[in-house]
Amino acid sequence: MSLNCGIVGLPNVGKSTIFSALTAAPAEIANYPFCTINPNIGMVSLPDERLDKIDELVPSKKKISATVEFVDIAGLVEGASRGEGLGNRFLASIREVGVLVHVVRCFENPDIIHVSNQINVARDIEIINTELALSDLETVEKRLAKVDRMKRLSKEAAKEATVIQPLLERLEEALSNGRAARSLNLSSDEMALVYDLHLITLKPMIYLCNVDEESLVEENHYVEQVREIAQREGSELLTICGKIEAEITALESEEEQQEFLEAVGLQESGLKSLIKIAYRLLGLRTFYTLGEDENRAWTFRKGMKAPETAGIIHSDFQRGFIKAEVYKCDDLFAYGSEQKVKEAGKIRLEGKEYLVKDGDIIFFKFNV
Repeated sequence: MSLNCGIVGLPNVGKSTIFSALTAAPAEIANYPFCTINPNIGMVSLPDERLDKIDELVPSKKKISATVEFVDIAGLVEGASRGEGLGNRFLASIREVGVLVHVVRCFENPDIIHVSNQINVARDIEIINTELALSDLETVEKRLAKVDRMKRLSKEAAKEATVIQPLLERLEEALSNGRAARSLNLSSDEMALVYDLHLITLKPMIYLCNVDEESLVEENHYVEQVREIAQREGSELLTICGKIEAEITALESEEEQQEFLEAVGLQESGLKSLIKIAYRLLGLRTFYTLGEDENRAWTFRKGMKAPETAGIIHSDFQRGFIKAEVYKCDDLFAYGSEQKVKEAGKIRLEGKEYLVKDGDIIFFKFNV
């Protein structure tokens, strides 16, 4: 299970620059709209201080981090939901991502073209959000038409249609008014009913303010405007300087990167901050498996039981699950070795009903 983030925004707001910096993957960058025609996809190892410490205490041949996938979508423009600027093609690329990262340009630079020739963050945000809502509206209206036909097929089909129709009508009303589907705060049962629609505006949103270097330590009125919008929506906000992130990525060692961060007054890179927010929004957690060949971090969803998390590693592990030996990585850090953790009685056996916790170190026992 991997975390994936779709990066959206107007053309020339710095999406591809930020994508390249975050993923160290080359993306086409140019000072004109639609230079990115196909989505750029980059896989990134999840920054994980706990895994680093685990590997120091219990060395293995390989250390494998959990991964994060970033999908850089070409710049959207007004009318994208109707196909303007290849909009339909671009919108289809973000229906499968878990989190939307909406890059908002919060810096002045006369050498970089703005599609509207003037920065207005409220208008810029509204353009993107409206196009996302209109795209979802088309999807919902198609399903409503199908539901209407279902009523005439059979009693069973009519019963199913009766259950979902009121929900679709609520979504239609909200989206028609430019409101995101997530603003309805759907219950888990309602989410399950419309899961297969893959509505873009149901996804959590992170507003990523791309600022200049000075604005990382000084107030930026554009960022404050975005903050007000994010607060009204209940969305997250993160400030980042794409130029600085690119410079950090270009440094070879972690020591050099940390020295650079301290020099510009930052505690951690934008990548780490972004992943932490996205992880929290999706209810994701990490467990670990240790071995002579590899120490590995795995991503799972909060609330998953031991057999389900075993299935993340391999379907055979879930099918033949017997029990799991579990202890906390904090116990390993406290006692310094697996042997001492065992001597302290901190390793326990758990069965099929065990809810896996963040930071668990697990050895699965199975029989197929």
